[in-house]
Amino acid sequence: MGKNHTHLKELFTKTAGPGSFRPIANYPGLRHLKHQDAIIIMKHTISTLGSHSALDVSEGAKAEGFNSLVVAQKGREKTYLGPYKSRIRGTGNWKRSVGVVDELLLLKSFKDIVRKENQDFLMKRNAVFVPNRSFSVYVGYDAIEKDFKVPVFGNKYLLRAEERDAPKNQYYLMEKAGIRTPKKISSPEKIDRLCIVKVSEAKRTYERAFFLARSYEEYRERSGALVKAGKTTREQLAKATIEEYIVGAHFNLNFFYSPVHGELELLGLDTRRQTNIDGYLRMPADAQLELLKIAQPSTIEVGHIACTLRESLLEQVFELGEKMVHAVEKEYEHGIIGPFALQGAFVEEGKEEFVCFDVSLRMPGSPGTRFTPYSGYLFRESVSFGRRIAMEVKDAEKMKKMEKITT
Repeated sequence: MGKNHTHLKELFTKTAGPGSFRPIANYPGLRHLKHQDAIIIMKHTISTLGSHSALDVSEGAKAEGFNSLVVAQKGREKTYLGPYKSRIRGTGNWKRSVGVVDELLLLKSFKDIVRKENQDFLMKRNAVFVPNRSFSVYVGYDAIEKDFKVPVFGNKYLLRAEERDAPKNQYYLMEKAGIRTPKKISSPEKIDRLCIVKVSEAKRTYERAFFLARSYEEYRERSGALVKAGKTTREQLAKATIEEYIVGAHFNLNFFYSPVHGELELLGLDTRRQTNIDGYLRMPADAQLELLKIAQPSTIEVGHIACTLRESLLEQVFELGEKMVHAVEKEYEHGIIGPFALQGAFVEEGKEEFVCFDVSLRMPGSPGTRFTPYSGYLFRESVSFGRRIAMEVKDAEKMKKMEKITT
């Protein structure tokens, strides 16, 4: 594995532009190797940014007969160049195709993907680009909407709605959809119950520095400690959302809306693993109280756990998904295309009801959803989000409906 990573000059030649590197054609495993175990039959290449969910997208592409292409940033390419690159194992009559990344475009910076030579590179491969959260964070909404001309799977103009300070954002859409959300607190001075303050980190503004407070005094104490520690800033606090804290069972409801077939699908459910709050929760109460004297919990997402839901609640789940699809259709041209998720908790108030905290409007970063039964109930086999996207591209390609699934 080491030799694949240490001699990058042997693996790549620089492209015409200063911001990218192109894989050498004869380097084994980076370009698709045509052999009996993996015959490419589709016109398009499925591409994505090398982060977040790239392996899920690439594996799904391969499963449906597409070439896969990952756009990576230098210093973050080893996962895609090493263990998961496409290659042949074995010799003679005993050969096996392994790996899922057929081709890799290595950039100095993710944002260089909008440079003309890099977009030309993708266009020549007839790429359909699958956006993920990293694409939004590192490339930016303006560049995605105005400068990125490669066909994007999904509605690229909807990505911005995830930001809490954007016009027609996720809160606006949930209100239009009639989906229950936590009560909003208009200012720190009005905190009169246990609340969560949704504030961004100082340096990594896409990461959370969330904290809990039961009163204005507690808010001042805890926000002040975070600012002093450099975790957040007064500017970020001024933009923070304050909500009542919902006590319930947390779930991410992961949907797929198919414009080709006009159907809403539930592909899986999951919940998050977060640091360092998960460590706190494993401690007895007395240890938690002692630790809280010197450190506050953080909620940085590092993974997911696949989970299931009581079957009698599925009708409510589908109703919520349908409400969101209809609301977005009225507010955004093209509506929802492909993956989205409602993230929240089920509370018990005489009956179980879902309260939604957040909405994800692109590829989820939870590949374990395939290990829940819900895609199997529909397709009679487990289907990942990466594969479901590839299935939609395949259907659109064969039915000549590509305009329905790309923007």
